Amino acid sequence: MRNLKINLLDKNKEYVLDNPIPDIDELTATPEELAIHKQHNDDVTKVVCIMVTTMVPELKKFFEDYWLYEMSLDLDEKFHNKARQEKYEVLNSFMTCKLKEGEYVCVHVQKMQRYVERLEKLNVTFNKELVINMVLISLHTSYDQFILTYYLNNTETALTQLHNLLQTAESGMKKTHVPSLKIAFVLAINHYRGIKRKENAQPIWKAKAHTGAYSSRLKGKAHSDILVVSDPKEATCFHCNEKGH
Repeated sequence: MRNLKINLLDKNKEYVLDNPIPDIDELTATPEELAIHKQHNDDVTKVVCIMVTTMVPELKKFFEDYWLYEMSLDLDEKFHNKARQEKYEVLNSFMTCKLKEGEYVCVHVQKMQRYVERLEKLNVTFNKELVINMVLISLHTSYDQFILTYYLNNTETALTQLHNLLQTAESGMKKTHVPSLKIAFVLAINHYRGIKRKENAQPIWKAKAHTGAYSSRLKGKAHSDILVVSDPKEATCFHCNEKGH
């Protein structure tokens, strides 16, 4: 229908889609009215032929005996509700689209651009400034400084230009947040030294020497193999080497 309207507009015949052929009395009508009626009828016949020949076979068979105005109304009734539902869903996705943490701004802007293009095909027109504002609103808080600078500079850009500016800003933010290799290497060395110091440090309890019979029994059993049993009465004591406790 969109392509058809463009072609009819070029030939000044778009009126046939919105206006039915008027009924006139041939006996009382003036020659001018008869000429207008004949022209309208001829234009409708040509447009009907174009529409029917370009339809899929199912629709072609259904509409082959329709006049243009009735055909236009029926098509609108059949497909308008579907387009209306799709328009709502795409518009909702466009308005709620937000840049997620870790998501590339390039992917995000392209997604919003596809929403705009789809809405335009559904006869929803957007002001260029409105689209830019919607994209800026959807950005993460880490882009607050970029947005402030953008408005302070009072620049008016297209969506593709804004896309390039956001990519540049994203690259700059990554450089400021990622430490240099030298700093990362120093941090890693310090962390490793801290671990080594902790591993080599002697525990407090090992610094005290054991004395007495208990100490000698403990040292004597340090490397012995004591079997583990399920019955406590058959268990061997780790300290006195006796069974039962």
